[in-house]
Amino acid sequence: MTVGLLAGCGGSSSGPNGSLTLYNGQHEQTTDALVKAFEKESGIKVNTRNDDEDVFAAQIAAEGSNSPADVFYTENSPALENLREKGLLAPVLPSTLAATPARFNSAAGQWVGTSARVSVMIYNTKLLKPSQLPTSIMALAGPAWKGKLALAPQETDFQPIVTSVADAHGKAAAVAWLKGLKANAGSHDYPDNETLVDQVNRGQAAIGVINQYYWYRARAEVGVANTHSAIAYFAPGDPGYVLDVSAAGILKSSKHQAAAQKFLAFLVSKAGQEIIARSDSFEYPIGSGVTTAQPETPFAALRPNPITIEQLGDGSTALGLLQQAQLL
Repeated sequence: MTVGLLAGCGGSSSGPNGSLTLYNGQHEQTTDALVKAFEKESGIKVNTRNDDEDVFAAQIAAEGSNSPADVFYTENSPALENLREKGLLAPVLPSTLAATPARFNSAAGQWVGTSARVSVMIYNTKLLKPSQLPTSIMALAGPAWKGKLALAPQETDFQPIVTSVADAHGKAAAVAWLKGLKANAGSHDYPDNETLVDQVNRGQAAIGVINQYYWYRARAEVGVANTHSAIAYFAPGDPGYVLDVSAAGILKSSKHQAAAQKFLAFLVSKAGQEIIARSDSFEYPIGSGVTTAQPETPFAALRPNPITIEQLGDGSTALGLLQQAQLL
């Protein structure tokens, strides 16, 4: 996600039951609908600030106990795990954690998973046939993909994939793989997944790796007739086939703990999850037994690498490897 900072875009006035400041690293399409519904239900005003999750994670760490934020909502779990390790998050109520399967929550109970996405290949249907696609993400570092690969290594969405590859093959192999991706991408190194999807759709690159919902959103925006790309999965269990979660946590320094707990509870409630299920976010709801209403591969049918959310960690391993490969 790459967006500009919209400080206090939710306004500064308090609702009848108080207010919250939300640092939002999630996509705005998802968050706006959730915030509006929560405000209507609770009477609590949410002042939303939007930016990349890695920017907010660094900002919260710098602000420490003086942070104005009450809640941090992220696209991926590593940003929250990083703050948990720094002792900056408060425990989430057990009743809230119980709404989401435990494997999608903080093992320490300090953030709750709200939705999921899965990594896929996106390819230009005029340049590649399904039979030509690789079965493993490791193959994309090979010479056959030189000049054909699109890459967005600065995206935080890419970090869980790097961690997964390192977990499966070791750090040295992961660095060699990243260097191969860099060489194959060449000038097709893009600042974000939205640009990557657009460039593959235009035929500027033949193939890339994204989370599935970027493609569904792009198709909804440009229309089926103008969509010249498709998505496909790596082989079941491949390290490039990664499931990761969006999540939310409460800052320990928040002066509005009760209201913040209510917001997290709403995110994983049936009402909140139904918003995710029916919205144009194309993410998978994972709480309160709700399933997606969108025409995409059913969540239960996914066969990702079994790496756990806990193993994905705080993102530091991926960042170090990306820096070694000179992709950051």
